[in-house]
Amino acid sequence: MNTSGPAAGEGLRLVPFRGLRYVPERVGSLAAVTSPPYDVVVRPDGLHHLESADPHNIVRLILPQAGTAAARHRQAADTLKRWLAEGVLAPDPVPVLYVYEQRAGDILQRGVIGALALSPASEGVVLPHEDVMADVVEDRADLMRAAAAHLEPLLLSYAGDGGPSGTTAVIERVVERLPLLTTTTEDGFGHRLWAVSDPAEQAEIESDLSHRQALIADGHHRWATYLRLQREQSAPGPWDFGLVLLVDTARYPLRVRAIHRLLHRLPVAEAIEALGSFRVREIEGPLSRALDALTEAAAEGNAFLLAGDGSFHLVDRPDGDLLTRTVRADQPAAWRALDATVLHSTLLDHVWRIPDAPEHIAYIHDTAAAVEQAERHNATAVLMHPVREDVVRDLARQGVTMPRKSTSFGPKPATGLVLRTLDTD
Repeated sequence: MNTSGPAAGEGLRLVPFRGLRYVPERVGSLAAVTSPPYDVVVRPDGLHHLESADPHNIVRLILPQAGTAAARHRQAADTLKRWLAEGVLAPDPVPVLYVYEQRAGDILQRGVIGALALSPASEGVVLPHEDVMADVVEDRADLMRAAAAHLEPLLLSYAGDGGPSGTTAVIERVVERLPLLTTTTEDGFGHRLWAVSDPAEQAEIESDLSHRQALIADGHHRWATYLRLQREQSAPGPWDFGLVLLVDTARYPLRVRAIHRLLHRLPVAEAIEALGSFRVREIEGPLSRALDALTEAAAEGNAFLLAGDGSFHLVDRPDGDLLTRTVRADQPAAWRALDATVLHSTLLDHVWRIPDAPEHIAYIHDTAAAVEQAERHNATAVLMHPVREDVVRDLARQGVTMPRKSTSFGPKPATGLVLRTLDTD
């Protein structure tokens, strides 16, 4: 691998690498060893389900279980070394780029997986749109450092030209060939992976991406970890690159979903009692009907759906004076109007006075899981309405970050299909 970083002012630089992949003959099935990204596996029963699916499920690397953080990271590193020694995982023979496809019903997503060059100029080329939590970055850094590997790709989106040219043209040629692997995961998504080994096609992708910016669609904490670990190095090397999946959303639009909040120590009755400056209405279930009411209210302004007591409560029409007092005025109007801004600045900080710490708040992608956990633990689930991608991208281009866990772009790549070990590179 060429380890020289891009010069200031350049765009994205995606380079081939020797992907680390499961050997099909050594595992029950490729579907059984995959996992959602680490931050989507939030429930203990979900973790246990993945661990039970196959003794070599990737969750044993991305979410190892042990008594201390140091022990967890050491366990992941030892497990990775053992699987390599046993031939469960093996590196591809030569560096390549990978075309990756996900398909379910009318959803089709295709992109390119490669090692993205990192540099000080990356801050203007790769655009984050959410804040990160320092403790999560520290944990991911310790894990990557111990394992000397990137275990799952970030999901980055860029706005291509909307037609079959450049990278998209390569992708659409490659998918007509025989894939390296094909599998269907239990969520119904089909996954296919191809190697792009032709130097001419690699050069075509490099040229097309060289003037592109990318938005971090999923993986802010891993991106911050990449940059942190790179800064620790004293010489050029494999830490100057990070594992990513790049998707042209002009050709293959992503879906944007909300990430919900679970307020561990706040019962619904107490939450509602404090909402004197909002309109609160009880909405009849089921959940799908309540979410429809949230969508309708969100079209007119800030709106949230509270759950946890067996009912649904629509919270909207916040008092304007309250917003003026609690939301920062030095940010763009689009940022001030975000539901996530009002939730964190007004409701969490001012009305409910809840610290943004793991013992108080959990961030949950699955709507039904958020409701179920709130009802089980006498807590409050705050269900959110998703933000449009164009709003996210416009704020990111202005250098404005949204409150953490404001969006969930997808479909997310399955973890476990391609890894990157820094020892191999």
